[in-house]
Amino acid sequence: MRVRRLEIQNFRGVKKGLVDFREHTLLLGSNNIGKSTVCEALDLVLGPERLFRRPVVDEHDFFCGQYIHEGSPVVIQITAVLVDLSPEAQRRFRPHLRPMNAATAEFVDQGATAPEAADADGVIWALPVTFIGRYDREENDFVGGTFFAHPPAIDPTEEQAAKLGGGLDPFGREQKRQCGFVYLRTLRTGSRALSLQRGSLLDTILRLDNNGLAAMWRDTLERLAGMSPAIGEIPQLETIRTEIRNRLSRFVQLAPDQTATGFYASELTRDHLREVVKLFIAARPGAHQLPFDRQGTGSVNLLVFALLTLIADLKDTRSVIFAMEEPEIALPPHVQRRVIQFVLKDMGQVIVTSHSPYVIEQFGHDQIVMLDRDEGGVLNGRPVELSSVPPKNFRVQRRQFAEALLGRAVLVVEGSSEIDVFANASSVLEAALGDAYTHIDLAGVSLFDAGGDAALPKYGPMFTACGKLAFGFYDKPKKPFTPEQQTYLKAYTEAWESPAKGIESLLVEETPINVLVRFLRSVETRGDYPIAKRVDDEPLDDQGLKQLAFDVLKAKKGNALGYAGLLISQCHEPAELPRTIRSILETINARVAKVPEIAAEECGPDEGGHPHVTLTDLDDLIG
Repeated sequence: MRVRRLEIQNFRGVKKGLVDFREHTLLLGSNNIGKSTVCEALDLVLGPERLFRRPVVDEHDFFCGQYIHEGSPVVIQITAVLVDLSPEAQRRFRPHLRPMNAATAEFVDQGATAPEAADADGVIWALPVTFIGRYDREENDFVGGTFFAHPPAIDPTEEQAAKLGGGLDPFGREQKRQCGFVYLRTLRTGSRALSLQRGSLLDTILRLDNNGLAAMWRDTLERLAGMSPAIGEIPQLETIRTEIRNRLSRFVQLAPDQTATGFYASELTRDHLREVVKLFIAARPGAHQLPFDRQGTGSVNLLVFALLTLIADLKDTRSVIFAMEEPEIALPPHVQRRVIQFVLKDMGQVIVTSHSPYVIEQFGHDQIVMLDRDEGGVLNGRPVELSSVPPKNFRVQRRQFAEALLGRAVLVVEGSSEIDVFANASSVLEAALGDAYTHIDLAGVSLFDAGGDAALPKYGPMFTACGKLAFGFYDKPKKPFTPEQQTYLKAYTEAWESPAKGIESLLVEETPINVLVRFLRSVETRGDYPIAKRVDDEPLDDQGLKQLAFDVLKAKKGNALGYAGLLISQCHEPAELPRTIRSILETINARVAKVPEIAAEECGPDEGGHPHVTLTDLDDLIG
């Protein structure tokens, strides 16, 4: 079973939203775009334990905090469409299934052609389920529940229509467990995650395993009550216990024997045990056990993940829908890779949000869904279209793709020398212009090496399809671009052809002579200086200095050697930068500045609707 489509209305920062999912899905988008909102929405409609939090929703869960409009309650509605149902699920949910076009995710059981369309090729059975939440005037509180979205209630009574769901059949905890939804919010993993409190990971494992759970609690309480010697018999406590009994007996009738007062390890109720029993861990290099929450953040996150995989095993991994928010937090790159590789291999469907290239690169180009939200709160989640870029390119350059997809804009250049030049030139502009210029790193502009001028055009359609501002800079091509390449170039937000053939020619022609001299004198003392000739070996005119600088740059081409970047770093002010490079950076800076960021404060403390914290109840972590 997996999620095919999610529709959202009036939830958090989303007035209206539609997200289509792949079999495994990587959700990408800028900060505050709605990634956490999508995960929270899935948890509301599919999480077995989520609705037991009180209140189910609150003021901040409504779009822009507006839960009453013109005297009527505003309704939060989240609908998930589930597909790839197991034979058991199809049998169990048969009355609530709808035929759906697998390619378009549109239902086909409506209209005059519905009977014939239901038997057409490519039509599958889907299960739509919905969460409805609103403000209840009578209770002066917020209420919410989940329901089968099909079939609609037929002629509901006035009383049914007034109730939450309007007569729809409830989609309860037991039905949700059939979906196998597990939600890991790494950022907020914390105090309850590894306790035995209701809804915690350990509690969930105990319930799923169901191996004498009732007897476990009863036996534990009896052992605590019958400890030998009893806690109250410790000499120091016994003295206090006797004094309390003697003094209290003056005012209250107590039992006649020593048992009138006592000390015990807990309140001897299972609920209190849930509060006080805690997992202890001894991690290397030491051997001393400490409470789990005294371990390092990375260790706690890995432990939580390990227990979630155990929950998934108990539910049968192939039926699990596993949602993970930013699994990279506090984990080194190699562990990030292992975590993602594990879930992609062993889970039925994986839905991940991430800002880590080490996580992103584990997903194929056909598994990426870009999220975009406009200022009106309309959210759109669309699969990335990479038809102009062969899958081989994506696999070979996936680290670059990962970094580019995380930015607001991308500048595609044809080689590593150009990357070094633009990065260093941006630093020069930042140092000289201050607040009037934003460095490309801070502006969210990623530099992408296309590997040659002939390859550069094809990346325009891809990055534009990803919702990025796409800029390109390329040398004069050795041969004219084909009609297809010219079409691809038009997809860029803006693309510039260099006035020179080769970045080295551009640099020496547009950099002032005094800067070239500073550059040559700074590098001729390096151990990797490539040629025998030096600036002061013989008098050189301007053309001779340009030729020497060109020869040095050509011999040390590439940003791994860094000579092109070293030349730019000798520019002390913007006027000394090559005019083409400076003009491109200033144009990009102006274009990116015009793209508004979606502010978290528009509709709540953050995109998840909660303050930025690192601890939470486990009710919000898992399903």
